[in-house]
Amino acid sequence: MAVAGQNGPLDRRHLPEQVAVDGYGRGGFSFGGMSHRGSLLCLPSGLWAWPVTQADGIDETTLAQVFAEGDAIGLFLLGAGGGRWTLPDVLFDRFRALKINVEVTRTGTAVSTYNILLGEGRRVAAGLIAVD
Repeated sequence: MAVAGQNGPLDRRHLPEQVAVDGYGRGGFSFGGMSHRGSLLCLPSGLWAWPVTQADGIDETTLAQVFAEGDAIGLFLLGAGGGRWTLPDVLFDRFRALKINVEVTRTGTAVSTYNILLGEGRRVAAGLIAVD
């Protein structure tokens, strides 16, 4: 992925456009003719490397960029890896305060739903934890 940002280079990799996710597994994702190892944030500003390796690492800090772009997001899909996970109430309340619907599913389900809604032109974003 290209390194880019509004205020110069960032320390995180970034594709400055929102594209569909073509595949996932083996610890990463493929999209836009590229591949990325690790977790991924798919936001209106583009696709970003996400330092989350398991659902228990999701908190206000790891979701800060999602909250910052909240005005452009109607639904945030959280792909929590291969297992089930419940969003803590404090995070659920933060999404609700920003008027962002949030759905927690397995990563594969989140990828599929994200692609469909993105293709329909919906205001969708996703946080996808990489799976093997």
